[in-house]
Parts: sequence; structure tokens; C-alpha cells
Amino acid sequence: MNATNKGLKLGCIADDFTGATDLANNLVRAGMRVVQTIGVPDAPLAAEVDAVVVALKSRTLPAAEAIAQSLAALQWLQAQGAQQIYFKYCSTFDSTPEGNIGPVTEALMDALKCDFTIATPAFPDNGRTVFKGYLFAGNVLLNESGMQNHPLTPMTDANLVRVMQAQTKRQVGLIDYKTVAQGEAAIRERIQALRSEGVGVAIVDATSNADLLLLGPALKDMALVTAGSGVAIGLPANFGLTPSLQASQLPAAMGLQAVVSGSCSVATNAQVAHFKASGRPAMAINPASLMNGQSDALVQQVLAWAAPLLKDGPVLVYSTAEPEAVKQVQAQLGVAEAGALVEHALAAVAQGLVDLGVKQLVVAGGETSGACVQALGIAQLQIGPQIDPGVPWCHAPSAAGGVHITLKSGNFGTEDFFTKAFTVLA
Repeated sequence: MNATNKGLKLGCIADDFTGATDLANNLVRAGMRVVQTIGVPDAPLAAEVDAVVVALKSRTLPAAEAIAQSLAALQWLQAQGAQQIYFKYCSTFDSTPEGNIGPVTEALMDALKCDFTIATPAFPDNGRTVFKGYLFAGNVLLNESGMQNHPLTPMTDANLVRVMQAQTKRQVGLIDYKTVAQGEAAIRERIQALRSEGVGVAIVDATSNADLLLLGPALKDMALVTAGSGVAIGLPANFGLTPSLQASQLPAAMGLQAVVSGSCSVATNAQVAHFKASGRPAMAINPASLMNGQSDALVQQVLAWAAPLLKDGPVLVYSTAEPEAVKQVQAQLGVAEAGALVEHALAAVAQGLVDLGVKQLVVAGGETSGACVQALGIAQLQIGPQIDPGVPWCHAPSAAGGVHITLKSGNFGTEDFFTKAFTVLA
């Protein structure tokens, strides 16, 4: 165990970069000192913290690659002395039909010699609730929420027991809302009953933060927890920690402001529309225009457009589009190629904006966030104040002398997020 991290309580593995900050945000708000790493570090952690979130870009990788990356993260976290492991996925439970939630969960269970864990993406603060095993986004079932149109991981079934069972060899069961409402003792009793029936993974109902806080104590001795970020609010208390404002303090913000958006979610579409309606300058990138080696020229065009405008406030560069428009481009280029072209272009734009003096950067979309963070050479993030549930400001000391950055999951944030975000740092 690394002596500098003898107090490391929670070791977290997140399957994308926005999801990692989402989880880190909830842990910080619950009183944990948190560092987020970009990928698996190649050296021990220098700082003494309560939790580490290792951010991977594994959600849409082939299952074997996602497993390999997750196991490497686990090995590093174990070397740091982590007392409990947390595998974090999206609150919309999205993955390809083959995984990666099920396969990664099983691989981590095998590595930890763990015969039982829970799974719940519930995050009530963002409208993600689980009832009788079904996932709701707001007032509708997941497959009616817009997630059925996700360009990479369309979700057409809201029954999480069924979705998880299709991805795992272990038997999947349910801890329903009636059991959760009775608290720790009832939850532990249900877990023991499920284990005796041969169940290895249990979906857990949760319709409110109160449910998550009731669930937390029952997970105290569980070697592996798998969940969205919501469950995180109930875990720090297991280690004797309480909320503290000091945990979210960042260096003072300075420099120019910009937004880069690659998400095609319903929420992000509305945020782009709101930003444009406010009269702020915005420029769209059409994925089709990136074909035939035109990407570099388009990036330079975007930066030339942004350069004279930045002094007057934030600008927006986006590839956000309605589902039908996305499908048309995918039909031309293929799903993977279309996504990679957009990610590469937006990452180059983000790097160019930082070179122009942008020190406050909002990035929307999980895949886009991963590409931008890698392009900027960010290795570690300090987690700061929350903008909206699941979305904090962060500080990257390694990028261009220090950059404040927020990595927003496509489905998160209010309509005015792109303008409101900068007021939180003011």
C-alpha cells in the first residue's frame, strides 16, 4: 500500500470522463477529498485523499478492451490501498447490447473474488429513478426518453433486470422499493436471501435520495459496488465523513470562456438552442463536412471565427444535431467513423481555443469530453463546485498553466447551462 494514501477509502472506476466528474462531484459534496485521474496513472498518487476516480473512455469499446482497462484500473487502485471499489456507469445505464456494464461487472467480481454486488443507475436529482426494476428518465420510461435514439448506445428496454441479464452469466435479481424503504436491516436480509438463491447481481429500486441514503449503510462491507453516481451520496458516511465546503474549493478563475458540444441528447439540443437564443455567437460543425481530409481546414476556420469574438464573452462550437440528422450522417460514414471524425475535430477546436487564451471551458458529451481531455493533455482534475446535479467545475493544473473545465454528460443540466456555468466561477 502506498504510504501517502493510507487513508484511501474508495477507489472508483468510471466508464467515461463526464461520468467520472459526475461521481466525483457527489463524493465531494458528501465530504470526501477527491482526485480524478484521466486514465490509469503510471505512478502512485502523491496526495492524500479519501477517494480516487479513475476516468476511462471504455463505455463504447469492445467488451474485451473495456474489461482490460477496468482491471488495470482496479489493480492500480488496490495498490493505493482502496478499501472499497465502485464501478460507475451512466444514469441511463447505456451500453451496447453486448455490454459493457455486465462484462466489466463480472470481470471485477472475479478479480475481487466477490460473489454478489448491486447495480442501480438511480440518480433522483437528475430525474433518473428505478421502480420495480424499470428505469425512468423524468416521468417516462428510459426507452421513451430520447435514449432510444442515442447514436452509439441506443436504449430500447427500460427493464434493468432484463438488460443486465442479457449481459451477464450470473443470475440477476431485484431489491425492490418496499425492501429499500425498510432500511439497512431489510436490505441486508434481502441480499442474503438473493445470495442463497444463487443471484450474483441485484438491481436496486430507488426513487429518491432518501432511498439512496437508506441503501448506503447496507453496502458498507460490499467489496464492489456498481452504480450510477447517485449511490455515492450514501457511502461517505460509512467512513465517518460529513459534508464540507472546503472539499470543493478551486483556484480563482481567469481567462476567456468557451463551450464545445458534441452531444446529440435531448437536453444538450435544448442547451444549444437556449445559448443561441440568448444572442451569444455559435458555430455548427456538420460531420459530413469533415469527410475527405477536410477536418483540419474546418478547425482552422472555426478558430478564425472565434478569435475576435472571445473577448466579448463565451462562444459555442457544436456538432449537436437532431436524431434524424445524425442518422443520415451515420448512413454516409458509418457510426464509428462519424463519431470519431466529430470527436477529433472538436478536440482540435478545444485545444485551439485554449491556445487562444480560453481558461474556462465547458465540454458537453461523454465521448467529446474524453477526446478533449486527451487532446489537452490533462492527467488529473481537482473537483470543484457543482453547476447542476452531476456536473461540477474542475481545475486541470497541467493544461496550459491551469484551465477550469467542466465535462457535462449529454443528458445533464438545465436549458441555460451553457450560460449559467460561467456565473458559478465568477
